[in-house]
Amino acid sequence: MRTNQSINAPPESSMTKQYRSLCTRQDLIRSAAEVIDRSGFAESSIVTISSGAGVSTGGLHFHFKNKQVLGEAVELAAAQALLFITGGVPLRHPAPVQLLIDASHALVRGLAADPVLRAGFGLGRDATWQGVVNLWEQWQDWIQLVLTVARDQGSLAPEVALEGPVSAITAVVAGLEVLGGKDEAWRSCRVITQFWQLLLPGLVTEAVLGGLIPEGSPAMPGAADVSWAPDARLQQVCGVA
Repeated sequence: MRTNQSINAPPESSMTKQYRSLCTRQDLIRSAAEVIDRSGFAESSIVTISSGAGVSTGGLHFHFKNKQVLGEAVELAAAQALLFITGGVPLRHPAPVQLLIDASHALVRGLAADPVLRAGFGLGRDATWQGVVNLWEQWQDWIQLVLTVARDQGSLAPEVALEGPVSAITAVVAGLEVLGGKDEAWRSCRVITQFWQLLLPGLVTEAVLGGLIPEGSPAMPGAADVSWAPDARLQQVCGVA
């Protein structure tokens, strides 16, 4: 009697195979992000990326035709993470400036914790990269729209022109992303809080100022919520805690 376990085991379902394939794809995206974040796009090796994901180079090319396509997948995953942090632009949000403060804190935390988000933003300033999206433009556009909502609600000081704060907020977060590559202390709640403490008195009306929390409100996403992660449906199959 043959007792070979592989013979007696039930065949793997097509759905399980699909999930495992998606898990491998997620592993490759994360490994690529880590390598790109560390070395830049041009110096990122397919061999290093595939090795980091525990996949052969042939397996990598099964999922991604070339390094450019893999880089685009990293960028799109980072864009999804940024969209989770910002959400849409709530035209009737009761506190749009606080929403912006909270999002900036969440983004800085995400840049510290999540290599996919970090690599996506890093590609935006990589001279060797030609991508499909620009996360810095996505972030800047969202700031512009949220401050427009705040202005229309009468939250901004009358003399404030949007161009100044939009540029300042974008530039500060961009600077923290770059400086944090050398010293993680730059990607901290303390630093972004100090920025808001300086900016808010000249940005909003006195009536609004007293109700704002530069440190971020209790409603802002937690650290575990702002990092890119595999789809929740894959967690059991992929072994993600």
